[in-house]
Order: sequence, then C-alpha cells, then structure tokens
Amino acid sequence: MQKAWVSELLLPGLLLASSVLGGWLFGYMGWWIALALALILARHLFELYRLERWLRKEVRRSPPQSWGAWGEVLEHYYRIQRRYYKRKKRLGKVIREFRESTSAMPDGSIVLDGDFRIKWFNEAAKNGLKLSTQRDLGQSILNLLRAPDFSRYVRSGDYERPVHIGSPVDDSRTLSARLIPYGSEQYLLLIRDVTRMQRLEAMRRDFVANASHELRSPITVLSGYLEAMAADQTLEDDWALPLEEMQSQCQRMTSLVDDLLELSRLETEEIQASDADWVDVPSLLNRIVKAERVGDRDQHQLSLSIDSDLQLSGSESELRSAFSNLIINAMRYTPENGRIAVRWSIDDDGTAVFSVTDNGIGIDEKHLPFITQRFYRADSAHDRRRSGTGLGLAIVKHVVQRHDGRLEVTSSPGRGSKFCCIFPPTRLSHRVADAS
Repeated sequence: MQKAWVSELLLPGLLLASSVLGGWLFGYMGWWIALALALILARHLFELYRLERWLRKEVRRSPPQSWGAWGEVLEHYYRIQRRYYKRKKRLGKVIREFRESTSAMPDGSIVLDGDFRIKWFNEAAKNGLKLSTQRDLGQSILNLLRAPDFSRYVRSGDYERPVHIGSPVDDSRTLSARLIPYGSEQYLLLIRDVTRMQRLEAMRRDFVANASHELRSPITVLSGYLEAMAADQTLEDDWALPLEEMQSQCQRMTSLVDDLLELSRLETEEIQASDADWVDVPSLLNRIVKAERVGDRDQHQLSLSIDSDLQLSGSESELRSAFSNLIINAMRYTPENGRIAVRWSIDDDGTAVFSVTDNGIGIDEKHLPFITQRFYRADSAHDRRRSGTGLGLAIVKHVVQRHDGRLEVTSSPGRGSKFCCIFPPTRLSHRVADAS
C-alpha cells in the first residue's frame, strides 16, 4: 500500500513540477498550473467512471486495471466482493439443503417471524394444512390455526411441550403443534398428525379400564372362597401355607386392579386437577403416616416434619394416593429399623415440597429416567412378595403433573433415595388462624 501511495503522489508532483518549469520557461505560470490540476482531476474522474461502470455492469468480473491508490482500491473491493459472493453461495447452499431436508420430513414445518407470520413452509405443511404460497405467505399463523388452546400456547411463551389441536381441514384428525424459537425472533413450527397415536392410546386406556373392571369380579369371588376356606377348621394343616399364599396373591391382584383403574382414570380425565378446592395437606399427611405406622408395626423409624399452615389446591383423593404410594415404597425398600423422613414445607423460591427420604437399598442411576414408567422394575431380582404392582410411581407422576408440579428423584445404591413432589406457588395457601 505504501508503494501505491508513493506512485499516486508522484504523478501530481511531477505534473505540478512540470507546470512550474513550463511557466518559468514560457510564461503564463497560472495557466500551466491550472492545466496540471485539470489533468490530475481528469485522471480521478476517469478512474471514478471506470469504477462506477464496473460496479454497475461487471462487478463479478475482474476489476479494470489501474495503478497507484486506485489500483489498490479496485483490488481490495474485488476481494471483498469475492468473499461476499462466496458467503452468499455457501448460505444459499445451506438454505437449499435446509429446504430439501425439511421438505423430505413427514412432519409439517413452518418458519415464522417475530409476529408469527408465515415466511416459509414445507410440502407436508402445505398438504396437511392446505396452505398456498400466494394466499398464506405473510399471514399470521393465528389466523389459520384458530384453536383457543393454540392461541394460548403461542402467547404463553412456554414452548417446552407441544399442544394438541384439531385439524383446521379435517375435524376427525388431531395435530400436535410445537414452537421452537431460533435466531432473532424467529420460530419453527412443527406440525405432526397424532390421530393414530391418540386412537391407539385411547384403545389402550379403554382396554385397561375394561379388563380391570372384568377382573375385579372373579378376584372378589376367589378372595371370598379363600377366606371361607381359611376360616374352615375342618381343613388339614397342610392347607394353611397354600391358602396363605393364594390369599396373598389375590390381595396383590386386587391392588394391581385398583392401581390400573386409578391410572386409567388419571389418564382419561382433564390434564389439570381443579384448583377450586383446598386440601389440608398437614392433616392428610398425619392420617396417612398414622395408618402406615400401624401397618408397618414399627419396623421402621418414621419421622414427620410438616408446615402446619401450608395448604394445596387440588384433589385430596389423588394427593392421598400419591403421598401414600411414596411412603409405602420407602417402607417396602428400606430394611427393618431403617429411617424414613416425611417432610412438607415451603422452599426459598416459594414452591412447596413434599419429600420422602429413606436410607434403603437405593436405585442405580441408570434406572432413574424409567422408574415412572408402567410396570418398570429397577431390580428384577428383588423379592416380588415385597415389591409392588409397578404402577405406584406412574400414578405419582400423573398426580403431580395434574397439580402443575414435577417429581424429582435422587438415589444411589446402598445409600437410600429421596423423592420430591414440587408444587408451584400458584397452588399454595397459608391457612389463617381462627381468631376465636
């Protein structure tokens, strides 16, 4: 660059020196200097004209040849343009690949701007929602998907979970919609047809409910006959152990049917439990712990720590089922004389926490993501006479979710487990003491 400026300054210097020499030799000094300045100006105007013409018509070709500072400017601008076109080409390739990949997706994909207006959609979205590039590009997605649940979902700002809505073109179909924020106030809306999945889920729930109802009657009959046989003094002593085992298995089947019916009810009812009724959790926990202590026959050290004024809105029967399931599980998997701590309190962030902590056999970390699945067993070698139905934690998870909460589990083998049900402040209330 320094050489370019030296040559650029050398030309006007030589012209001015020549004009001074010409004026000294021939006179008319001013005219000679004016001529030199005119030549300098003409040169710059000519270079500007070449630059403007190149930018206007031939910017993708090599720049016009020049020297001095003008040559450097043209060369630098050409390099900048080449980098720009390379980036543009790469970006175009990425966009093409993105559109090709999303077009191949079986799920509908719609790109939205910050105001939720449609900028682009793939073939699956076009076919599934009957979209048109001429009619719908630039339209708000809220004008096309008018379901109230979808409008609330979009305006909530919480896009962790999808929302299920009816198809705007086919009332018999159900769509799953999820917004994924990306970039600067842009969103990717994924649309999936979940009609078949929901039908299969409904069939499964109906089967479980119907099968459970059908099983209840024969189990009740068997239990009645077994109780009668156990009370019959004329039976030989050899029948005592088989009858006890059969009664135990009938009781186990009864518990399984009850849990299946409860789980089926939780899955078929509304997503959220009503917040109109307030549950006296301290009183509820006192009753549960008192009953479990009697059934446990003091085999464990069971302690209770509760906030006596903290209430929770929801369903008392569902909360009783969830809390008792966690306490029974702790007793089931904690050896005799083990410690079990039940706690109900408010946390620093305003959430309420119901926790059951034990020093029992614990759970390996690899099992923790799956323990709330139906019939999942963390230790298949565990004595099945002591193990439950495999549905207790699934019931707990559904109950907590219906109360807008979450279930957290920490555990390690041989060191015990801690189950925490965390409920949001919106469902909490502190009981006001009676003035009388």
